[in-house]
Amino acid sequence: MTATNTNVGKTYTSKQLIKALFALGLRVGVFKPIETGVENFPLDGKELFDTACRYNPALHSLSINDIVPLQFPLPAAPFVANQGESVDLSVFDAPLAKIEALCDVVIIEGAGGLFVPIDKQTMMIDFPRYFNAVTLLVTHCNLGCINDTLLSAKALSDNDYRFILGFNCRADDETFEKTSLPYLNHRFGSIYRIDHDIDVIAKALLDTIST
Repeated sequence: MTATNTNVGKTYTSKQLIKALFALGLRVGVFKPIETGVENFPLDGKELFDTACRYNPALHSLSINDIVPLQFPLPAAPFVANQGESVDLSVFDAPLAKIEALCDVVIIEGAGGLFVPIDKQTMMIDFPRYFNAVTLLVTHCNLGCINDTLLSAKALSDNDYRFILGFNCRADDETFEKTSLPYLNHRFGSIYRIDHDIDVIAKALLDTIST
């Protein structure tokens, strides 16, 4: 899972997706490879872990460090938080394998948007290929969402990634239906909204994985 930017609602969406996939009879796991801004423990990772454990108690055998292998104190892009040091992506293989052994499906949550730098060679947009994952692109409903959504969707398409698009509309997004939705419906035919369509999104992701 990725988003058009930070604070768009990835963790909220992940938690809703856990419930939707559980309702389809699946054992769900979660994985957040990198989290920055970590003081005592990774807040987003713990939210994901706690929610997943409620629906898949087998995950209690894991630790938060399995769920979030790389943690940095500075709330910045991993490149900056890790002082430009290289990150060997194989560091994620062992913890992810432990999670996969307890699950039917794993939700992998990135940090920030697609072009957040991890190190000199790698960005978040490289994660779907490394993990062989279908991507859920979470976008916002504020004015400007058309541009942000199309840019991220183009980046995924240009990389030949399979992805589903979901809009996380909040209570204060009062102008969305007037200012943005008409074009989005024209462009995509219809859109998925996280608050209304999470069950449909879950099924669409599973269908995309199986194709």
